[in-house]
Amino acid sequence: MKTIAVIGASLAGLHAALALREHGYDGRLVIVGEEHHRPYDRPPLSKEFLTGALTAERLRLADAEEIADLDADWLLGTRAEGLDPPTRTVTLSNGRTLAADGVVLATGAAPRTLPGESLDGVHTLRTLDDAVALREHLGRGQVRVVVIGAGFIGAEVASSCATLGHNVTVVEAAEQPLLPQLGARMAAFCADLHTDHGVTLLTGTGVTALHPARRPRGTPVCAAAGTEEGRRRIGWVELSDGRFLPADVVVVGIGVRPATDWLAGSGIPLDDGVVCDAGGMTAVPGVVAVGDVARSAGHRAEHWTSAMETAAVAARNLLAGTTVETYSGLPYFWSDQYGIRLQLAGRRGSGDTVRVVEGSPEDCSFLAVYEREGTTTAVLAANRPRPFLRARRELARAGGLAAV
Repeated sequence: MKTIAVIGASLAGLHAALALREHGYDGRLVIVGEEHHRPYDRPPLSKEFLTGALTAERLRLADAEEIADLDADWLLGTRAEGLDPPTRTVTLSNGRTLAADGVVLATGAAPRTLPGESLDGVHTLRTLDDAVALREHLGRGQVRVVVIGAGFIGAEVASSCATLGHNVTVVEAAEQPLLPQLGARMAAFCADLHTDHGVTLLTGTGVTALHPARRPRGTPVCAAAGTEEGRRRIGWVELSDGRFLPADVVVVGIGVRPATDWLAGSGIPLDDGVVCDAGGMTAVPGVVAVGDVARSAGHRAEHWTSAMETAAVAARNLLAGTTVETYSGLPYFWSDQYGIRLQLAGRRGSGDTVRVVEGSPEDCSFLAVYEREGTTTAVLAANRPRPFLRARRELARAGGLAAV
């Protein structure tokens, strides 16, 4: 291969590029990224970066020497808008086309949004620029923050905002936060984390609409908006149960969708992501998928660890021209909330039972296992990193759960 294009300057894209070089690829390497930033670490965006404990410089995933050793052509601030699979030619937003012998699809995922008017003060949190904009709004003094969605990102944002001294309300459509991921007993633990730290948690209700603040009579629209764009500011969150919540800042954390719109009509198989095998190989020769955008062997994982590890596997397969290696690692995720580190590994099923084997949820320090017919399917820990690591290794040695 003379040219390989990595579409997505993400964690997965970077590690695919690094793996290509490590496996001896010495041809032209082009990395296309929609953002203007080189690859950076996303998990701290909702935590240390949002609270100001971490700078943007410390988010970088590669230093200057590593970037130089990679010897890649970086096309940043450039969006991929189409792919012709037979020729592996990528159409770019700047009007150029990029022809390659191999293509790595690493475009990740995009946050889901709510319909309606774009209001100043309403944020999603996926990119560094998103986090910068949210942090700027949070830095204007104590504000009323409404977080829509109590998933991992929503919970982390709520925790960070509470740490900064803001008045925080979390709205969750399910009866408990993280109910699908953790089950009722451990979801109740997460609910208590919010309320124990002064956060108002409203469950079992959705959001009907976002409404602007009322403009004082006689005030020009642009002056009332207070932004260069002249957008109206958020004022109220309308809930499906009829209540209205006052809000100065709203963070929408209702999940993400794989960034595959640009591949529509290309012939690349799509189904909640780019369809590929367990080695990242798609049905199109010379095209692999990695990270959040990849639906690998029927599963799509939105996890930091799997994005990094699957990229290395896919890179080797791309160079080999066929699947010579597959990825079988257990799903692993961690989340920092209110000074508690939650760690989850494995694949919990909806009917699995949970058993605390060490510590106590009441003490915010425990190790728990999920089980099905006597077989451990997943492990969960709160502030028990070493016991969790041992349990995770045991689960991996046992092969996890064969199938879910």
